[in-house]
Amino acid sequence: MLGYLKGKDGTNSRVIHPFDEVEKRMAEATNQIYVIGHVNPDTDSIAAAMGYAWLLQDQMGEKVVAARAGQLNPQTTWALKRLALDPPLFLPDASPRFDAIAHRFNTTSPERPLREAWAIANRTGGVAPIINPDGTPYGLITVLSLFDFLSRSVGSHPRREETRIAELLDRPCQEACDTDVPHFQASSRIRDALPRILREERAEFLVVDEHGSYVGICRQRDALHPPRLRLVLVDHNEPQQAVAALDEADLIEILDHHRLGNPATNMPIRFTVDVVGSTCTLVSERIDEAGLSAPPALAGLLMAGLLSDTLILTSPTTTERDHRAAERLARWAFMGGSLLDGETVQSFGEQLLASGAGLATRDPAKIVSADLKLYDVGDKRFGISQVEVTSFNQLAEHLEPLHQALSDMAAAKGLDFAMLMVTDVVRAASRLLLTTEVTALEVLPYPHLADGTLHAKGVVSRKKQLLPAIFSALQG
Repeated sequence: MLGYLKGKDGTNSRVIHPFDEVEKRMAEATNQIYVIGHVNPDTDSIAAAMGYAWLLQDQMGEKVVAARAGQLNPQTTWALKRLALDPPLFLPDASPRFDAIAHRFNTTSPERPLREAWAIANRTGGVAPIINPDGTPYGLITVLSLFDFLSRSVGSHPRREETRIAELLDRPCQEACDTDVPHFQASSRIRDALPRILREERAEFLVVDEHGSYVGICRQRDALHPPRLRLVLVDHNEPQQAVAALDEADLIEILDHHRLGNPATNMPIRFTVDVVGSTCTLVSERIDEAGLSAPPALAGLLMAGLLSDTLILTSPTTTERDHRAAERLARWAFMGGSLLDGETVQSFGEQLLASGAGLATRDPAKIVSADLKLYDVGDKRFGISQVEVTSFNQLAEHLEPLHQALSDMAAAKGLDFAMLMVTDVVRAASRLLLTTEVTALEVLPYPHLADGTLHAKGVVSRKKQLLPAIFSALQG
């Protein structure tokens, strides 16, 4: 909405109505892009998100934010600390929150004269927040509450109708305030509150923070049509592995190295699924193609993602492109004066794998859920977790609690079965722990051991070695 003021020279000068600023801010929130990996993120997922967000920020000229859909695992935590990097923003789901539609209008307090609220309401389209001295909302002055105030103050009595407007505006704000306005937390999902919003006869609502302090005002029309998040998915393309409420966001790109299982989109998007050992390889290639070099710390994190996913370039998923990416990232990350100055691919990789390996210091429930991926094949829904160790000797004393935690997790998620893949990164082999016997999986070429696990010699990759065998068995 535009307005014009008459200048001293008689010309019109344009002024911006407050609603124009509101619309501008909401447009900026919509244009912000989040780059995010899969739930239960591993180092490749976190590093790819941070590296690709950095590149897109440089190329697109828009605000691009790296995000994560779950908690960091010990290995990723170690890598971020080693490189003095902050973790990405935690984004539990893609559903719009109230903070995206909250307008922080000017305020006054309950005892102040009504003329102050009147001035605010004239600038905000008919609403003035009334805030207590401690920062919590007292209520709202709206067109309806003002009409109610006038009805009570003037009514139909002839003498009261002669009351001057100035006298009414000198009365305290609290007399004209609606104190029953619902409060919604800024971090709450809008969709969860829509039934209540639609039941209310009001058009404006209060938004508060976790302490109950005033954040802003939201309008019903904005709650019905909130700005949608714009997402770039990295290191996955299957909806069941993506951030929750993906359907409430606009998906604009996917960069991945896994099998296809992508969500439907309303319009064409940039979609890259390539046969390499790590999404960080793809990110490093994009950076190189743009004629850029990643900052040393970020390059080190991309190196960590690459070495983690390829087990220091020894996994069967490793390609020649991964080797070239490691050389490229080493040139950027190990430069003189950097935090990794003096390291080599091998030395840094060994420290990285050691940081995430082991069972003794970790809670079994966290072990079976930290690197969990869910799949649907035919009528079976199942999950496979993976954990790395430096020796299978650790497995014997933790086998029973791990089996119990795996069973509890499968029941909680409604899975037909779950599997834990315990991978010895030194000897390049895995032990498979199943929640229950699955007849279709008896054809797997892995011998049963006395402790009930399956021994998968030479199997270290869930994606390239284990999954194809399980899919083939389940599909007959």
